[in-house]
Amino acid sequence: MIDMNQPLAYRMMPKTLDDYVGQEDILGKDKILYRTIKADRLSSIILWGPPGCGKTSLAKVISNTTKYKFIKLNAVTSGVGDIKEAIAEAENLLMNPSGKCILFIDEIHRFNKLQQDALLPYVEKGTVILIGATTENPYFEVNKALISRSMVFMLHQLTADDIASILKKALKAEEGLGSFDIKIEDSTIQKIADSANGDVRTALNSLEVAALTTQMSEDGFIHITDEVAKECVQTRKAMFDKNGDSHYDNISAFIKSMRGSDPDATAFYLARALNAGEDPVFMARRICILAAEDVGLANPQALVVANAAMQAVHMIGMPEARIILAEAAIYCALSKKSNASYLAIDAAIEDNRTKDTGTIPMHIRNAPAEGMAEQGYHVGYKYPHDFPKHWVEQQYLPDEMLGTKYFVPDENIDLSNAQEKAEVKETKKTTKKKK
Repeated sequence: MIDMNQPLAYRMMPKTLDDYVGQEDILGKDKILYRTIKADRLSSIILWGPPGCGKTSLAKVISNTTKYKFIKLNAVTSGVGDIKEAIAEAENLLMNPSGKCILFIDEIHRFNKLQQDALLPYVEKGTVILIGATTENPYFEVNKALISRSMVFMLHQLTADDIASILKKALKAEEGLGSFDIKIEDSTIQKIADSANGDVRTALNSLEVAALTTQMSEDGFIHITDEVAKECVQTRKAMFDKNGDSHYDNISAFIKSMRGSDPDATAFYLARALNAGEDPVFMARRICILAAEDVGLANPQALVVANAAMQAVHMIGMPEARIILAEAAIYCALSKKSNASYLAIDAAIEDNRTKDTGTIPMHIRNAPAEGMAEQGYHVGYKYPHDFPKHWVEQQYLPDEMLGTKYFVPDENIDLSNAQEKAEVKETKKTTKKKK
């Protein structure tokens, strides 16, 4: 009996592997996951993917396929007590002769370390075949011990064509909207699918709202037009959760686009972040870091622009902050790049951390107190401003570090000032030789 009060997305969950749409790279008929599910020989697995890509649907397919007891928990509402209760149920040979079960844990990344550790001994000895579903990177959020005992499968967001095919099936299926007399163009279905950004649940919810809130026309049909669909979808679904794993992927793409001097990709990933509700001040900080790390001395003005943008964003806020962020980000993207300063400081820090770097030369030490000069402090220091070009040759590095090169300028750095000093240095060397 179909309960039509349940959401359409729930009613349209696939019941068999043949009903399942998408994820051909892991569920193709020659793939290991397909074969193990069909043969009911599943070992513990972690399903990792964005919302609405089919993780829970795949678990339901497995529950309909397996001969083992299937128990479902949600990490948001379950604790160690629920895990122990599930294990006891699995080990009860009267109720479960096989002595094992498939335990599906939705949002497993929300389990803390204690809760995840409680699963370990039972997964280890095979009492529990774990299926964990997560939207977060399991290599960061799930205990390494559980990861090592499981196969990790990455599910990708569904394509618009995948979602469109599911919507068409929902329009015809008895458990879907088959009992409604609906007329809708394929182009409108495609627009609903496009707006979902890979989340089939969102698309089905939009279609259901459109069907339930549109009055039947005089011809006896419910006409779902582009205008109706647009109203039910409202805005295109944000492609990532600003607090989730995809947050890091997007900020990485944003930074790499600026570093790679692609202003269009820079604007795209900035818009993607702001559309998902990302903190604009956070984005401004990232632009400042890139201005110093990647633009560097090739265009020192970039850091001035980025810092000014960060202050302005903090004072003004959204939505106008988007314009300030775009100006600073695109300015950095279009600037020449040099990471020479970044490499120099990292190399110097590494030497200070791992080497005997000696002591500061006496002539460049401070001598604030009377009597220190008698000990050699500050003695022999040459004040550069007393010399032509405001430069004079003298030792600054400790004896142990003489000859070490940290800053290696590249072709994008303006060396005109440094070249003038080099010419002065060369002239002094020549004069000494003549004498």
